[in-house]
Amino acid sequence: MVTFFDELISYTASVKPNNQAIIYKQQSLSYALLDKQTSEIALGLSGLGLQRSERVAVFLPKLPVAVMCMFAATRANGTFVPINSVLKALQVQHILNDCNVKVLVTSSDRLKALSSIINQCPDLKHVVLIDKLPAKAEITEIDTQLSLLAELPAEEIRQVPRVENDMAAILYTSGSTGKPKGVVLSHRNLVCGAHSVSSYLHNDESDVILALLPISFDAGLSQITTAFFVGASCVLMDYFLPGDVVKTIEKHKVTGLTAVPPLWQQLMKINWPDSATAQLRYFANTGGAMPQVTLAKIRDTFKNAAPYLMYGLTEAFRSTYLPPDKVDERIGSMGKAIPNAEIMVVDEDGRECAANEPGELVHRGPLVSLGYWNDVEKTAERFKPVPVKRNGLVLTEMAVWSGDTVKKDDSGYLYFVGRKDEMIKTSGYRVSPMEIEEACYQGAEEVAEAIACGVSNLELGQAIVLLIVVKDEHQISEKDLLNKCKKNLPNFMHPKWLEIRSHLPRNPNGKVDRSMLSKEMKEKYSNK
Repeated sequence: MVTFFDELISYTASVKPNNQAIIYKQQSLSYALLDKQTSEIALGLSGLGLQRSERVAVFLPKLPVAVMCMFAATRANGTFVPINSVLKALQVQHILNDCNVKVLVTSSDRLKALSSIINQCPDLKHVVLIDKLPAKAEITEIDTQLSLLAELPAEEIRQVPRVENDMAAILYTSGSTGKPKGVVLSHRNLVCGAHSVSSYLHNDESDVILALLPISFDAGLSQITTAFFVGASCVLMDYFLPGDVVKTIEKHKVTGLTAVPPLWQQLMKINWPDSATAQLRYFANTGGAMPQVTLAKIRDTFKNAAPYLMYGLTEAFRSTYLPPDKVDERIGSMGKAIPNAEIMVVDEDGRECAANEPGELVHRGPLVSLGYWNDVEKTAERFKPVPVKRNGLVLTEMAVWSGDTVKKDDSGYLYFVGRKDEMIKTSGYRVSPMEIEEACYQGAEEVAEAIACGVSNLELGQAIVLLIVVKDEHQISEKDLLNKCKKNLPNFMHPKWLEIRSHLPRNPNGKVDRSMLSKEMKEKYSNK
């Protein structure tokens, strides 16, 4: 019986100790060994004085030790915060400060990249390195205590009451305004999510699941939790080249693969030998609608694999899936609710919509997260009472109001219509225009005004367009300005196009008319 996140390892280790848990390059760990090493790290975190619910950030590539540190954090009564390994210093600083991270686990090379911001994180007390301590000359400006993971003093973990609704993780996701928000996930959210997903994917201990997506992404984390829930093997891999994916799937006989549409499009551009495709039992899509042409190519490539098309929210992990036997019958559908969830479509008055009437997707059930970290206003915007009242119930149950407009057909299958906000969905990531704009202001002194928007793109889902007004006293080319702006942005946030304008249109309130600019850019750049 699994109740808490870290028990996904310990329970499986108790019943299937010799099953292969993690595969990474030439390394393989059984559940028994994974459990033992995770406990050792937990004792080390306890030795640092980690208190109940304090945050442990993990800023590493997708390594076995990164997985262990996340599980160890909860075993030591803390909360883990996975940070996407491609983020730059400014984005990492925001996360560390926003949720008051006490312990950061990273590597010596990443510490160098963060050296300019470490001292600007007042709550950060310990930086734990997985490899080596840097030379003193390289860390003269860093005041935070540095330690090696292998040398942490072990201390017995303090026994505290635990309930499944305690927070276990904070995952950061971009919002429609400002910087990324921390979605607080409970032990219950994570365990129920693993149970639900593994049930409709029919996972069992014979599966070999490839973890290709970032662990900081809910769907990426789900590959690990789903595997551990059923005692399957999880192959860890950071994506670099499509050919590497082919070799990994062939070598380890992968049976389950989940990716976002832009990644699937890249993977379908190369040749796949039968030896790499024959054993794949299922493939899944998340992070945006799958183009029908791409779906047809995947199905033709993986002839033995069942397709699962999914939709999810970080605020509720997964929400819907379309069963394989409905893919041809319900073309373009998001499917129906996953097990142990209810999905409603409601209008602005909170009334359930009729068939084919557009409304907002609302998710209720045990996967609904605990809200946004330390943000009352944004939590109130997205987490609201369940719209359908149950007679006799006094207490209020909260649901996630997605911000996505959908409709359901006569049989209850859901179809995506659009978003209420200006979020950009690129390369499977949700990106806030304001986050891109803020990075431009900080990275290029020439920028007077910046506006970012998304346009349809066959490769990326949406591509980013950046419009800039340059300060009067500066002269700079669009190419040079684009390079400056990119320095503060991870690759997936890089604009595809940048234009310098003399001015930006404004609405009657004096604000930049984003709607007009977005329409103009879509007409100019969509699908180019």
